[in-house]
Amino acid sequence: MRTVKEISELTGISVRTLHYYDEIGLLKPTEKSSAGYRYYDEKALEMLQQILFFREFDIPLKEIKAVMENPALDKNQILRMQRNMLTEKKQRMERLIASIDSILKGENKMDFAVFTRTEMEAMFQAMYEHMPDDIRNVAIQEFGSAERWKKHYLEAVSAEEMQRGYAKAAEWYGGKEKYLSAIQNPVSKEAAEIFNKRIEAVLQKLSDRRSCPEDSFAVKECVGEYGFVMKQLCQVSEERGIMLATARTYRNEPMKSGIDEKYGKGAAEFFARAIETFYKEAE
Repeated sequence: MRTVKEISELTGISVRTLHYYDEIGLLKPTEKSSAGYRYYDEKALEMLQQILFFREFDIPLKEIKAVMENPALDKNQILRMQRNMLTEKKQRMERLIASIDSILKGENKMDFAVFTRTEMEAMFQAMYEHMPDDIRNVAIQEFGSAERWKKHYLEAVSAEEMQRGYAKAAEWYGGKEKYLSAIQNPVSKEAAEIFNKRIEAVLQKLSDRRSCPEDSFAVKECVGEYGFVMKQLCQVSEERGIMLATARTYRNEPMKSGIDEKYGKGAAEFFARAIETFYKEAE
């Protein structure tokens, strides 16, 4: 058994934080003495390690607790989930380091060529497979079938304006190939589910604040949190461009109808204005 002080010295986590984890039920001590002293065994240390892995991604304690208490997930499943998340973070860091090395060597050549039809079809397929089920179903219902949706998508992204937008997106990732790779190899399903739940919670909170002005602190707080989650989910170093692009999608069908149906009429336009206000002010 180890005391709180020993756990703190071993992990670098403050005694106060360990006390708080106990209070919220995230990490209970194995035993408590009659004097109220906390003691932890090796199993508790393993749980703390898993908690710290999740904290590397700034996942809220409430969501970490929900994952840790999920009876459908055993220890190995949680560890595999965390390994995938850490591997993806490592790969992202390696891409950023390689990009910096290229800049230092004067070899930072960006490829902004127009996407080929084959590439656009691959982009659609990746989007189709990884988007939330409810949004996918709304889109299929709107267009009548997945094939009609795909045809509409290919026509839309072939437009010059859209191609310029995708070229800008490629810039965020460090080149067209890296952008396509990120689309076709997104974060793991488990990680994506966590991020999507966070986004849904943020959008619900933002919807609840629709009576507030777009430039109010209450709204900015939500948009800032939304941007932070999107930055992690999309694996970009700066989320402003992606957030402004997301704002534009809220004004386009079928996304607009899907958002309004889920969060209330006018929600899509409010989300778009709130995002634009937040990020344009940051210019």
